[in-house]
Amino acid sequence: MKKSPFFPCAGARALHAPTRRDFIYGLGTSLGSVAFSSLLAEEAKKNPMAPKQGHFPEAKAKNVIFLMMEGGPSHIDTFDPKPKLEKLHLQEFVREDKQASAMQGGKRYYVQSPFKFIKAGQSGADMADNWTHLAKVADDLCFFRGCTVDSVNHPTAMYQMNCGNRFGGDPGIGSWVNYGLGSLNQDLPGFIVLPEVSYPQGGAANWSNGYLPANFQGTPLRAKGSPILDLTPPAGVSAERQRKNLDLIAKLNTTHAAQHPGHDELAARMDNYELAFRMQMQVPETLDLSKEDAKTKELYGIGNDATDSFGRKCLLARKLIEKGVRFVQLYNGSWDSHDYIERAHGNLVRGVDQPIAALITDLKQRGLLESTLIVWCGEFGRTPDNGVRGGTAYGRDHNANAMTLWLAGGGCNAGHTIGATDELGMTAVEGKAHVRDFHVTLLRLLGLDDNKLTYYHAGRFKQLSQFGGEVIKKLIA
Repeated sequence: MKKSPFFPCAGARALHAPTRRDFIYGLGTSLGSVAFSSLLAEEAKKNPMAPKQGHFPEAKAKNVIFLMMEGGPSHIDTFDPKPKLEKLHLQEFVREDKQASAMQGGKRYYVQSPFKFIKAGQSGADMADNWTHLAKVADDLCFFRGCTVDSVNHPTAMYQMNCGNRFGGDPGIGSWVNYGLGSLNQDLPGFIVLPEVSYPQGGAANWSNGYLPANFQGTPLRAKGSPILDLTPPAGVSAERQRKNLDLIAKLNTTHAAQHPGHDELAARMDNYELAFRMQMQVPETLDLSKEDAKTKELYGIGNDATDSFGRKCLLARKLIEKGVRFVQLYNGSWDSHDYIERAHGNLVRGVDQPIAALITDLKQRGLLESTLIVWCGEFGRTPDNGVRGGTAYGRDHNANAMTLWLAGGGCNAGHTIGATDELGMTAVEGKAHVRDFHVTLLRLLGLDDNKLTYYHAGRFKQLSQFGGEVIKKLIA
């Protein structure tokens, strides 16, 4: 049954006491780890979301804004120019490795980019020339062209990028970050998601807490209508009456918890009731953008048809970070341009270009960029070939072997481009690293060690990277 982070239903699944095996394995491998685990367990019982010290205190990043371009943006048409495709445009495409394209059917043809490229900033970053606003903050970006994933299917690739596991059921990155560092604001969720009206492929499992305690699940804010249902108390119900109701529920739950110790789901449910009550005080003001000055709204493109929606998300992300929310994830889509890529990608870039540049500029002006890590990525890249659907309906298919993502702020190696793909953009050939290595690097920028940030579940200690990875040192300043 689906869990609600704030208003758990009475029909939630039955709670079971931990087994003897759970207890023994939970002790760890030495007396030192037993003592440490005991201390952590006691602290977690008091407040699982309390701020915690990371493994690397010198890390600069304290918060994350994760910009997820769902659908697979084409690196070839955004930040990784391939001049050779101009010479090969519409020539028949033949893969030397004999591996079929993701969506292959019939003859395939090389497709050049419909966009021209520029060198932006003092760093000379490669950008398609329709990134007119982002080009102005190019020197704040660190591009990574060496990332690879394992799937060319949207749901499984989304799960892998967001959770480390292609098959769902594991905690999202935001859940892991809050598990490791806690939240800086106990009156708001530590992991907030700003999705589209239509959820991304794979649904809410992209921000699930998985096997971590329920406190760490992502909280989506609705794209239309009230951001959170039941946020406003019913007419005639005062705060005093709510408080009395919660006190009675807490008394009953506390009695039940004493009779059935070790049930973290009940503890999380009790915490969520209290958090929901506190959120009614903070959330309406936090989500209210009307008090932002006209200059700020204009900066983010609010009021402009093309940029209003994502502009509001980016401005809200800044406000949430200011309020101490640890991890905010924004969705934009769909970048799944199998045809008419000039029109499709052109419209998408137009919608996010100004808001993203504004977010970086705004954070920088407020002294928050150094402590806020911004991530821009999709779930995979795209191929240099496609079928011809008539006229200029050129697009691209899915590509797990090459993609571009970028970082800003948070101690990343700004002003640099790391890694490279081959001359067609089909495969990463320099600085090649699997997405698990990117996850390990992201955690390191936040002061967390993936090999130490583990949780015992299903007979072993699990981690975001699944079974370990290597820090991509060149991405860190």
